[in-house]
Amino acid sequence: MLEIFKYFFRLGIVAFGGPAAHVAMMEEDLVEEKKWLTTQEFLDYMGMTNLIPGPNSTEMTMHCGYHRGGPLGLFVAGISFIFPAVCLTLLVAVLFEKYSTIDWIIPMVDGIKAAVLSFILAAIIKLGKKAVKTQELFFLGLLVIVAAFFGINEVLCILAAGILFMLYKLATKPAKTLNSFFIIPLLFFTKAGISYLKLFLIFLKIGAVLFGSGYVLFAYLDGEFINPEWGLSHEDLVEAVAVGQVTPGPVLSTATFIGYKLGGFQGAILSTLGIFLPSFFFVWLLNPIVHKMKEVKELTNFLQAVNVAAVAVMVAVTVIMAKSILFKNGILDWKLCLIALISFGVYFSGKKINTLWIILMGAALGYFSSFI
Repeated sequence: MLEIFKYFFRLGIVAFGGPAAHVAMMEEDLVEEKKWLTTQEFLDYMGMTNLIPGPNSTEMTMHCGYHRGGPLGLFVAGISFIFPAVCLTLLVAVLFEKYSTIDWIIPMVDGIKAAVLSFILAAIIKLGKKAVKTQELFFLGLLVIVAAFFGINEVLCILAAGILFMLYKLATKPAKTLNSFFIIPLLFFTKAGISYLKLFLIFLKIGAVLFGSGYVLFAYLDGEFINPEWGLSHEDLVEAVAVGQVTPGPVLSTATFIGYKLGGFQGAILSTLGIFLPSFFFVWLLNPIVHKMKEVKELTNFLQAVNVAAVAVMVAVTVIMAKSILFKNGILDWKLCLIALISFGVYFSGKKINTLWIILMGAALGYFSSFI
């Protein structure tokens, strides 16, 4: 257990660069060097993380911990990996709340928001290429974009797309005995009288139905919190994206940032618990049956549609987000547009550049542009 704790705690401190980088680090350390598991076992766990909700790289830490130390190893690995990111995110949230309204910091924050648009767009392109595998899925994605623009809740769009596509595939397959049928367990829209309880339940629901990259989280957050009840803005979500990028570990630690913004330290703790608890449960339940899960066609169809729908919702949310960032008082801000374009150019230059540097560049450009 100490061995598992030491490795994943260290990983949680140094794991910058997003889920792909986290997985690459684990593959090199745990398969090539430490030989905790074989390449095939590692790939099997990777396949499983794509078939269940939750943050992929975080669930990979849990699978590897389970493989090395059983159920207790699962919890030690997951908590060790998440804890540093949550603490750093909470620290940033406290500092951000205190200092972000200072006059000379405001243009830096605006620059960061403009820069963040570059890797949100990059995530959409990368995920879209992987997700849209057929014409059916492409048209499904278009329908979801239209539905999202008409104001239909993003979570409903994503789940409805997954269920409808799964049923469509079942209806169009050759007549055979369906020897497996899955009902996806969903935590639906609980109306809680206590705001802290409601905050926890919302993040618990998101954690239970969040498929794909951590970037998809922002589409879910848009559907839940951009309303008069909670009072968050699209700018707040972009701030959350930035914080998730400048801190190591899972991007979903941005739930800590949102929770603190809405409910202080108690809100941060409850939001963090809510978003990550389902992953512990899913890995604990499903790790022993990894190989059988991969053979369930109905679940694969559901996942394909959910991935496409999630990317489609990201497109709609990003358009709205970009409008709120790049327009000030209804007028297009050319300086922020220039920062966004420069960030796009740097990100898509073909060189591997850590998003932390792009965020710092955005802050610097935002600060110096305030003198123009």
